[in-house]
Amino acid sequence: MSTAKSIFVVDDNPSMLRGIGRLLREYGFASRLFETGGALLRHGGFEGALCLVLDINLSDGSGIELRHRLADQGVDVPVIYITGNDNPTTRMAAMASGCVAYLTKPFTANSLMEPIEQVVARVS
Repeated sequence: MSTAKSIFVVDDNPSMLRGIGRLLREYGFASRLFETGGALLRHGGFEGALCLVLDINLSDGSGIELRHRLADQGVDVPVIYITGNDNPTTRMAAMASGCVAYLTKPFTANSLMEPIEQVVARVS
């Protein structure tokens, strides 16, 4: 399913970032890829985002803190968190921030695409 909007992905691991970009393309989604939270903030353009896929542990801060910062700026875009360092405290903080999904790396293509398709269904 394709959409006019893009999925914004932030992950400081270049191979993970490219892999998610390829996966989204295979499913017909456009994506904007960012290696840092700062790059995402500088880009802006959130009205063009269908959803955000945020790594929790970024080289320039926390994806959860980035989500809060965006919310403080009035950006209300659905968030899917991904992390390679799962723990109960982080999971609770992620869920409290209002995410639509929380995925632990490595995750399956289907586990990422399901919440994205749910977001698409809500906006259609």
